[in-house]
Amino acid sequence: MPPKHPQKGEFIVDLRPGERVTGFYLVRHKQLEPFRDRSKGEFLTLALADRSGQMLARVWDGAAELAETFAAGDVVKVAADVEEYLNRTQLIVNKLRRAEEDEYDLADFLPATTKNIDELWTRVRSAAQAIQNPHLATLVDHFYGDPEFRARYEACPASPVGHHAELGGLLKHTAEVAAIARGIARVTDADPDLVLAGVLLHDIGKLESYRWDGPFSTTDRGYLYGHVVLGSLMLERAVRGADPMPCTPEELDLLQHLVLSHHGRQEFGAPVPPMTLEAEILHHADLAGPNERSQGPSDKGGKGPVLVSGRGHGDQLPTDQLVAEVPLSHPLEFFRGDQLVGGHTVRSRFRFSMHNVPSAR
Repeated sequence: MPPKHPQKGEFIVDLRPGERVTGFYLVRHKQLEPFRDRSKGEFLTLALADRSGQMLARVWDGAAELAETFAAGDVVKVAADVEEYLNRTQLIVNKLRRAEEDEYDLADFLPATTKNIDELWTRVRSAAQAIQNPHLATLVDHFYGDPEFRARYEACPASPVGHHAELGGLLKHTAEVAAIARGIARVTDADPDLVLAGVLLHDIGKLESYRWDGPFSTTDRGYLYGHVVLGSLMLERAVRGADPMPCTPEELDLLQHLVLSHHGRQEFGAPVPPMTLEAEILHHADLAGPNERSQGPSDKGGKGPVLVSGRGHGDQLPTDQLVAEVPLSHPLEFFRGDQLVGGHTVRSRFRFSMHNVPSAR
């Protein structure tokens, strides 16, 4: 596999006993341990890694002093001998120092999407440019037109572990959700601008919730608030801090609802359940994005193309709250309440209903 940075050196998977290697590796673990003869002091045990794998490493000399110069999660430059001990390949480190930022590319050490980042960004920006409502378009561009936002969004994982836990994962996830949500919006007569704005804004809180400058992790604010609430706060700051406000208070309420409800249920991190058609679409598109391989043709003998869900994931709504089969030849309807917010119906129930599907009525 070719490295992203020319100075990377050999990947872990390619190291063989008897070699002498100089390269850059991510420190996943470090621990000082005493020699059996305690008069000899301590040695340093490391787990060094890159995107190809992980290897044990030892520092025999000057371990205590060296351990003060770097931390777990740092990228380090290492000169070492590769040896085999008890049928296991390990590194005996001769020199080690913390790497400078311009000496490495994190994509060499962390999982990264294989998709072309520029192409993914083009798809997402195309979705943003398709928004016709000038208020929503201006608000979305406040984020997506910012070069610093773009740089962070292109790198951010969609999660530290789990779906799209990779550099570029959030961008890839957003592009997938946009494609799914636009298709659903077309057949349900939803507000396409509101759906797209929700897609593009629903996960912005992950930029403050996660770290990816080393092993993927959750920030303190991510633990204390969660990415859903952090996204809501980012949206509120962007709107309230602009003069004039880029959208109306009613539009802000609808956007906030999209952000706050996209996980579907409180036990899955949503402060409120989806109560508008557009919020329902965003929620199910968000679920479908990480789990698109679970979608397939129905095995129940239905006629024509059928959308089925075979997921058993913990973040899915219970099956008694979903209709499993949605024949695409039938228009979708939703149970709706009679309260209007900004011209959008707020629903008190959120189960699908289809023409000619008696079990769904």
